[in-house]
Amino acid sequence: MKRVAKAKQAVKVIRRILTVVVVLSFSLWLISAAAVLIWSSRDEARPAQAIVVLGAAQYAGRPSPVLRARLDHALELWNRHLASLLILTGGTGEGDTTSEAAVGRTYVRRHGVPDSAIVEENAGRTTSESMRAVAGMLEVRGLQTALLVSDPFHMLRLRILARRFGFTPYTSPTKTSPISPNREARWKYIFSESIKAPLAFFFERKL
Repeated sequence: MKRVAKAKQAVKVIRRILTVVVVLSFSLWLISAAAVLIWSSRDEARPAQAIVVLGAAQYAGRPSPVLRARLDHALELWNRHLASLLILTGGTGEGDTTSEAAVGRTYVRRHGVPDSAIVEENAGRTTSESMRAVAGMLEVRGLQTALLVSDPFHMLRLRILARRFGFTPYTSPTKTSPISPNREARWKYIFSESIKAPLAFFFERKL
């Protein structure tokens, strides 16, 4: 009987622990999701030492609608003379013959950005890889601040990664991305970022 009682007590303790873990995990996720939403609506556009555009898909040398929206927003910031350097990120996808960064370079050159002001980060295949490479590019040039351009849902994680990799970020989300009006797609990305952002906060570090 004593063994049965002890077993029941142990089960109760385990259930309580699991309940606490679930409640804490859900609470942390809610906080993270709220932070993603808050940062998605903030535009910190201001003078900086570089504008950084996060890559997105390209189709046979043409920017996808998502990438074009990011590039157009970067061009708007460039035309406001908020930075003198434009860093375009994005590697070459499977089956592609050119990188997202190279496609972005062609696009912004056609819209008046001089080639001498453009730097490509064309090796990164993930946000973390690209941001780490950007941090290195800024460091070797003695630069500390950057305007980060991407979709709204991306802003919080980009800010976290920039801080982790050693430079000061100002986030400026595009307002014309085709993802934003699509409620289902937008919430899918917000959910994804609400998980990825805490992982970046706790696990990403400057090498």
